[in-house]
Amino acid sequence: MSRILVLILMISTYALASEAGHGETDIVQRTVNFLLFAGLIWYLVGEPAKNYFASRSQSISDELKKVQEKLNESIERKKKAEMKISDAKKFADDLVVTSKKENKIINDNIMAQCELDLETLTKQGLSSREYAQRKMVRDTIEDVLTETLSQSSDDLDKEAITNIILKKVA
Repeated sequence: MSRILVLILMISTYALASEAGHGETDIVQRTVNFLLFAGLIWYLVGEPAKNYFASRSQSISDELKKVQEKLNESIERKKKAEMKISDAKKFADDLVVTSKKENKIINDNIMAQCELDLETLTKQGLSSREYAQRKMVRDTIEDVLTETLSQSSDDLDKEAITNIILKKVA
């Protein structure tokens, strides 16, 4: 049916395109010719052009969807990365706080151990000094007794013993 319509339009175009020769303007015929030509072009090229532009629109839409999906994926990755960064910052802050607490505990333990060591050294020094004093007293007493016993027992009187002890002590 459409081919018959096209054939009729082509014949009418030829018929209306002839010159009448009356000197009148042929604006009506030219307009009808143009409309027939445009209709014929539309009929022949319209469907393929519509299909082309529809497929082109669909391919552009598909590409846009792909780009949108990639954008959404990138946004999700960025959010995940930012969450990881914020978690890492929280972990670092917690680590700093924990490290400071542990440092204080270790420092206190070291100071307590040093105080215990200092007390121990002080006690050892006192006991060493007491031992040295006792030894010195014992040695002095032994020397006095040895010297006293080596002298004759007749010559010893209170003054002689006192003099010997004073010599040793001084």
